[in-house]
Amino acid sequence: MKESLENAITELKRVDHLYYVSLKYTRTVDMMKHMVERLISTFSFAIEAILEQAKDDGLIEEIPANLGLRAKLVMDTFKDEELLDCMNFYIKLRKILRAKYTKREEFRRHVTMTATIDNGEVIEVNIDLLKEYYDKAKEFIRHIRISVFGEEELDV
Repeated sequence: MKESLENAITELKRVDHLYYVSLKYTRTVDMMKHMVERLISTFSFAIEAILEQAKDDGLIEEIPANLGLRAKLVMDTFKDEELLDCMNFYIKLRKILRAKYTKREEFRRHVTMTATIDNGEVIEVNIDLLKEYYDKAKEFIRHIRISVFGEEELDV
């Protein structure tokens, strides 16, 4: 379980690099998609760590292989509002990644990936929104380290 959390932190460091270095210089939708993939990977490792801890504590019997079912299991097992919000955010990220999208203003500051997710909702992902997503992932990891694993508050 600690290994999964460490993997999540490592993925978060990769997201940091993608945001502050790669995306700033390339400004492409492909780089934005890659950053969303890394954010999803960060959440997946953190969810795995939470579920391994819950299994050790006897709260659940087994950990499903399907990532969507894992998120649902976290939502059903833990009634923490912040965790519920993060699981909904994780599901939204997965929908954004799978959605059909269009590109706008590539190679410029306002590069935008416009994705239409399953319920017809249009989401315009830009550099500023990706920063918010990155910050939300950092807060999620910090919350997991403190509430689930009882670690002192450390900067991720």
